[in-house]
Amino acid sequence: MSDYEKRRLRPPTLSHRVEYAAMRGLIAGLNRLPWKTACAIGENLGELLYRPLRIRRFVVERQIAAAFPELDEQRVKKLARASYRHLGRTAVEASLLPTLDRDALLGLVEIAEGWDQLLSRPEESKGTLLVAAHHGNWELLGGYLAARGLNPEVIVRGADNRLFEDYLNENRSRLGLEVVHDSAAVKRITKAMREGRYMAMLADQGVLGLASSFVPFFGRPAKTPRGFAVFALRFDVPVYFMDMLRLPSGRFRVIFEPVQIERTGDRERDTDSMVAEYSRILEKWVREYPEQYFWQHRRWRRQPEGTPPELRDPALRDPSAWTPSR
Repeated sequence: MSDYEKRRLRPPTLSHRVEYAAMRGLIAGLNRLPWKTACAIGENLGELLYRPLRIRRFVVERQIAAAFPELDEQRVKKLARASYRHLGRTAVEASLLPTLDRDALLGLVEIAEGWDQLLSRPEESKGTLLVAAHHGNWELLGGYLAARGLNPEVIVRGADNRLFEDYLNENRSRLGLEVVHDSAAVKRITKAMREGRYMAMLADQGVLGLASSFVPFFGRPAKTPRGFAVFALRFDVPVYFMDMLRLPSGRFRVIFEPVQIERTGDRERDTDSMVAEYSRILEKWVREYPEQYFWQHRRWRRQPEGTPPELRDPALRDPSAWTPSR
């Protein structure tokens, strides 16, 4: 039995039940409001996390300053504040997603780039891997794929709060997504690629114990999951980076961009190259829409041995406490 299965058998704690009840109460209230009003409330709630609550504010500001050294302190704080507002709005949009019908969801998208290329694969294709990041609105992106009839399988990680996890997964299934926990990912990806299906996943957060590559992200080595690249090379299937970016109008720009490398025949080298190319594409879009990245996550927390001091985790309060992570 996996650690995930063991955790699922444990009953929810009192704090989990309270958190879930509060979340459902908030969602019920937001459901009664017009979409734009609810989203505006989400932005304000997000700003509360930045100020006065200051939750992970140090992490966010230090990482933004490291990624954009050309910004002065005032502009770093402005961008950090915008990232919290975006996070709050994203959470509300994801919570209200089940209330949208297909036409309403598609109406949120102003432009979709690369969609025709994504669908132009040969009939004999073994499958396609779709790789996203914690950028833009990744939950709405899954809903968009389902609304367009793609109905991919999506790989997810478990949440600490089982009640919240079940709620999210029920919503995802209701949209037409087939949810796969990452503990079953290897078997399900293999099956999906052989059956010619689409498989979607997030791949921008290094997790302890997860097979990863250390690749550059804003010039610093960042631990990045490599599973998608391993399967892409094993089954010789295409990989697309995808993102759903909020425009000033409040609508979205959806992009699908192929992750391509020149293959050398060296499987390890090619895997690292593909992960690095994915990271390069992500960085490109984060530079264009920096406030829409999930800076609240310590992206450079895990780094390889030998990382120069100037490239180490900028969110580490005590630099002398830095230790390499594999």
